[in-house]
Amino acid sequence: MKRSSKKDQTHSTKKYVLKLYVTGASQQSQRAITNLNSICREYLEGRYDLEVVDIYQSPMLTRKADILAAPTLVKHLPLPVRRLIGDLSERGKVLMLLNLKPKAESYERRCEIPKR
Repeated sequence: MKRSSKKDQTHSTKKYVLKLYVTGASQQSQRAITNLNSICREYLEGRYDLEVVDIYQSPMLTRKADILAAPTLVKHLPLPVRRLIGDLSERGKVLMLLNLKPKAESYERRCEIPKR
């Protein structure tokens, strides 16, 4: 039976606070929302708050957050605050931003060498 350390327990119970700034219903914004929702469901189930902010509908929030491009993901918690611009299709970069490790099985699938 594997025992988990306090560090492991803390990591697994961290609450994530995320904001995703998008530009209306653009294709790139929709991809970012879909990609982030998929990652959150897989890795952060029950441990995250996600707010999607449309920069067209909330320009003051966007200026206050100093958002220069969209879509932009901002991770407020756990600290440090980090940002990632783009449609979040590069899963590895999103996981790195969130300080998460890829699940072993999905990582192994991506690393398989094709047979000839």
